[in-house]
Formats: sequence, structure tokens, C-alpha cells
Amino acid sequence: MKDADEYRFVIDAYTPDTLPMARLAEYMADLARLLGRTERVHFVRLDAGSAALAHRVDPEAAPEVRNRLHALKRGEAPEDAARAFKTLDRRLADDDAVGSLREGGGAEVIRFPGRERPQPLTFGAFNQPGVLDGVLIRVGGRDDTVPVHLRDGETVHMCNATRDMARRLAVHLYGPTLRVRGDGRWERDADGVWTMKRFNIAEFDELDDAPLGEIVGRLRDVEGSGWKRVVDPPSELGRLRGRGEPR
Repeated sequence: MKDADEYRFVIDAYTPDTLPMARLAEYMADLARLLGRTERVHFVRLDAGSAALAHRVDPEAAPEVRNRLHALKRGEAPEDAARAFKTLDRRLADDDAVGSLREGGGAEVIRFPGRERPQPLTFGAFNQPGVLDGVLIRVGGRDDTVPVHLRDGETVHMCNATRDMARRLAVHLYGPTLRVRGDGRWERDADGVWTMKRFNIAEFDELDDAPLGEIVGRLRDVEGSGWKRVVDPPSELGRLRGRGEPR
């Protein structure tokens, strides 16, 4: 096998003796997604020194993998390759490591900054008024602060309410979509993802469960509303709602 068809992924924080097998499996899976053509990429060995995952690419897939890696280095890679790079780099940072993908001859193809990457701006938890939509799927509890759960598609919003508010909400259990307003506590992690830590419901409205097409039709009938010019109503409604992020 030619050197050009072999690569080594070097992790400076580990040696073959200290790299846990489960962690090795995670790195191998991420690396296969980075290279693409997963059925044509094969693990060869774990080299000594800093842990180095040696792997080879079948000759028929080698040009495609090489082009994919060069595109990644230029910032022009397909979305799945870019996503795999971020996952690998985040894993290295979690392990306090720096990584390097090298050709068989030793030349570096891609560097993974890992622990050395600039830390993005993060925000501590803060309170802010917000709005959430969802179907009531749980209300109840023994304390003065009552847990209330709202399902919005695949997302479940875990909220709280006073006993009086919980009684008012309870009649809508598994009923129509509700829009709740209140104060939320939000937190943004190092990857820029917002997470709602707490939401206290202060008031709510029952939303119209008419089909989206019918609702958009009503909006378009309102003179001067601007909805006649909206090409993609679902996306526009999602934008206006903010999809649950603080605003």
C-alpha cells in the first residue's frame, strides 16, 4: 500500500497505554465520518508515542478522500465533513488534547487545535421574559411550585407554575396548543447553544388549532398585513416565534 493511501490521526494527550478503548472507538467513528466513504476506510494499528490511529484508504476511494480533506482545509468541505471536524475537535478539547491528521509520509494534512482553540464568548445564566408554545402533557406536584410540561414537536418544555395557575392549566391537559408567557432562566454553552434552565408561567392563551393553511389564509385576508408577500409561511412563523430561544 502506498504511503499516500495511509493516514495517521495523532492525539498528543494519550499514548497507546493510556487511551481508553471506548474513547478510541469514539475517535475512530468520528474520523471515519470525516474521511467519508466509511466502507473504504480501514483501521490498521495504533502507533507508539503519542497515540496515533493509523488507517488506510482503498485505492479506488483515495482520490475522493484526498479531495475531501483538501476541501476541508480550504474551508470548502461538505457539511457532513465540517460537522465531523467540529465533533473531533470538541472531543480533543474535552480530553485536553491537540490532534493532527497526517499522511503516511508524515506531512500534516489537517490540524485540530483542540485545547488550544479560542474559547467562544459564553454567558452565565440570566432571567428574561419569554414565550413558549406546546400541548400540556403534565401538570401536578405536591409543592407550592407545580411542574408543568409542554410538548412542542420533539421538544418538551419543563416549566413551573403556582397552584392557582396549575388549576387553570389542568383543564387543558392533552388539549389544544397553549401559548404560555412568563420569566425564563437561560444559559448559553461554549458552542453557542441556548438552554432553558427554568421557566415560570405567569399567563397563557389557548391557540387556534385550525390548519396552518387556513390560518395563513386569514392573515392574508387582513388588509395591509403583508402576509400576501410571504413565500414560506412556516419558516416565517418559526422566525417570529424564535423557536424558544431568549429574545
